[in-house]
Amino acid sequence: MLEIEVKIKIEDIDSVARKITAQGAHLVRQKYLEDNTLYDFRSQILYKKNQALRLRKVNKKTFLAFKGPLQKSRKFKVREEYETEAKNAKQLKKILKAIGLIPVFNYKKQRTIYKKKNLKICLDETQAGNFLELEGERSDIVKFAQSLGFSKKEFIKLDYIQLLKNKKGDKD
Repeated sequence: MLEIEVKIKIEDIDSVARKITAQGAHLVRQKYLEDNTLYDFRSQILYKKNQALRLRKVNKKTFLAFKGPLQKSRKFKVREEYETEAKNAKQLKKILKAIGLIPVFNYKKQRTIYKKKNLKICLDETQAGNFLELEGERSDIVKFAQSLGFSKKEFIKLDYIQLLKNKKGDKD
């Protein structure tokens, strides 16, 4: 599946949440915790190819996602993404280890999910700050962002790993 998304840094999550619902989006999932771990080979081949293998834990559920390299786009993060739920997280971790994959980065975030037609709208609270993440068709993303008072200039193509590493770099 082709994933097209942007992030927008926000300060006040509650006011943005009110604007989201005022624009006709409906709450899909109340705030919950995600625990994300990236896996790679010791050679960092996935990182070098700008790819990612992510294990995400949400409550007792575990999801494995592969993200392909970024495609060319000036304003949007565009890449192939394939995700599936894993029935047994312990066994999945053993499989990853057995084929030579190791955990290379971990981060947690609080996420609230809204939806408006085919547009997925997330409010994320991370160590790098609070973000609005919009995922869907480019025109839907732009239109909805503008309806909330944001412009394309505020679009962020970086993923949370990059944002968190940049934030950590600021402290050093």
